[in-house]
Amino acid sequence: MFKQTLLTLALTGLTTVALAEEWNMSLNEPDGNYHTQNAVKFAEDVARLSEGELTIKVTSSGALLKRPELKRGVQKGLVPIGDVLISALGNEDAAYSADAVPLLATTFDDAEKLWDASKPLYDAKLDKSGLMSLYSVPWPPQGIYMKDEITSGADFKGVKFRAYNASTARLAELLGAVPATISSSEISQAFSTGVISGMITSPTTGVDSQSWDFVKNYYDVKAFIPKNFVIVNKRAFAKLSEKSQKALTEAAKVAQTRGWEMAIKATTDATDTLKENGMTVSGTPEKLASDFKTVGATMLEEWKESAGDDATAIIKGMK
Repeated sequence: MFKQTLLTLALTGLTTVALAEEWNMSLNEPDGNYHTQNAVKFAEDVARLSEGELTIKVTSSGALLKRPELKRGVQKGLVPIGDVLISALGNEDAAYSADAVPLLATTFDDAEKLWDASKPLYDAKLDKSGLMSLYSVPWPPQGIYMKDEITSGADFKGVKFRAYNASTARLAELLGAVPATISSSEISQAFSTGVISGMITSPTTGVDSQSWDFVKNYYDVKAFIPKNFVIVNKRAFAKLSEKSQKALTEAAKVAQTRGWEMAIKATTDATDTLKENGMTVSGTPEKLASDFKTVGATMLEEWKESAGDDATAIIKGMK
């Protein structure tokens, strides 16, 4: 009887080990960024809710997959889960560029409406690729970093300007700047070597890259609010136990709420950090605001044309 009990316990232990699953999660952002911090908390929640059946190892700074490789990498199963900038997928489908259209959504309330309107479309597209979304988290409103002071769109003429997706490249072109695709990890080097002398990005990316070392002017133009979303390989998800699946989806709901709250706080904190490190933080100059409206209107019409019915559905859903 004693031997049988020991055997039963041993088999139970082996079964528990066999059922345990560890996932690698790829993120582009560094450890100090709130997107990564939120993902770490998400992983902790998944482990707790699944009672150890599923653990997620969060790897930051694009060490597993770079941003352009992320969606395809999750699709192929190189990693089962990852976090990607939605508008970075705009080259494959214009609908994904919605939140990078200037002035379409410039407040967090409008950004949430845009997410609610676009999520059903994105989920349908992801499903066809064998993927599913878990949660989204916004970036702070995008501002402009320049070495020299600016007052209007004319001041961008000939400026070498960092772009991080198709939309920001088009924005630079319409302002008369020369776009250069630079990853966030290469910003400092690009400025120091003269590859760029201006960029549009969030105050948090400005802090992550210590932008005060190479540029002194930050204009809080609130051009748009891009978002990341966390995507999962559906085959990998289907192989999980019901408990682990529920843990993922429940933790994702919490991560989305927490992530949006973190984004709002990070906007203020990061902007203050830019000031504390000697940067001149300004609002949008009047003439630049007018020029931005013109550029925004042009890009909105271009996006409507390229995204077609998807754009119509998204805009209708925001109202």
